This record gives sequence, C-alpha cells and structure tokens, in this order.
Amino acid sequence: MSELSESASQTAGPYVHVGLVPNRAGLAGVYPEDLGAVMAREGAKGERITLSGRIFDGTGAVLRDALVEIWQADAAGLYPSPRETRGRADPAFAGWGRCACDFETGEYRFETVKPGRTPFRDGRMMAPYVAMWIVARGINLGLSTRVHFEDEAEANAEDPVLTRLDARARTLIAKKEGPGAYRFDVRLQGEDETVFFDV
Repeated sequence: MSELSESASQTAGPYVHVGLVPNRAGLAGVYPEDLGAVMAREGAKGERITLSGRIFDGTGAVLRDALVEIWQADAAGLYPSPRETRGRADPAFAGWGRCACDFETGEYRFETVKPGRTPFRDGRMMAPYVAMWIVARGINLGLSTRVHFEDEAEANAEDPVLTRLDARARTLIAKKEGPGAYRFDVRLQGEDETVFFDV
C-alpha cells in the first residue's frame, strides 16, 4: 500500500471579493450595491458613527485584500433577527455590514450607529460592542473578535467578557478620533496581537 501525500490547502483568495463584494471587485451590475454596504438607512435611530481601521500581519504589513464583516445591536441594544426582538428593533438599521479593505491603503470603513448595551446570558449587561469577522488570503478560518469603545470606560469595566481577559483586553478597544469617529486596527500576530475568539 502506498502512502498518499496531503493535498494543498486553499485559503481565502480573490474569489471572496468576486462572490461577496462584486461591485468592489469591478463586477458592476450583479447587485445595485454590494450586500452589507449600507447599515443605517435614512431615519435610523441613535448616534451615527464611523468605524475604520486597518489589519496588520505578523510582520507589520497591511493586508490590503481582507474582507471584514460586522454585526451589532441597534442604538437601543436590540438585534433585528432574534424572535424576541422582532418588530421592536430599529427597522432602518440592518445590524450587519460587509466591507472589503481598500486595495491601496488597506483601510476598512463602516458607517453605522453606536450600539446600545445588550444582556449577557446571566442577566448582566455587556458594554456596547461590535462583533467583527475577518477573512483574507493566508487565513484558513475566519477570525472573530469584538470592538469596544474607548469612551465607554464605565461599561467596559463591568463587561462580562472584557473582565475575563488580562491586560490584552485593551486590544479590543477602538480609539476615538473625533466626534463619531472610531479607529480599530487589528494585529493578527506579534506584539499587541488582537484577542480573537473561538466562536
């Protein structure tokens, strides 16, 4: 019996952009706008914010071909999909967004609303946060992390997830750059590596 060698693995490649953000990949006409491009429609309640940043690999190089998705509650802390909040969550807010990083600068950018606090499974309240998922070439499985806000220090100090982490919890805090503008850079490896979650 002969031994078989392992076949090559496949990481996320250009097909991710072609399939998920065709307009950004230069294939206009598949959708009027890429799915997830607009999170807050006209009339969405709450503080309008911009969340932007870049993703760095272990050598400090910027990933220019990453794709980022985010999920979050609306300004009242309600999600649009669960049965218990259906009809109460803000209908002008999607709660989900998708963005391909800029092919030149590597910057991602979401225009959204600041999320409200949501309940943890034991009844405690979580600080406002955004769930983030990242894929790119060289990443075999999507990476999941959370984005908390620098100006929510009191809520962050009692958040049931952040309080379980060591000093690396700081890697989950978006810096406020101006009115309604937050920056969250992701570091995949090395010093100040962002905390990722196995979900």
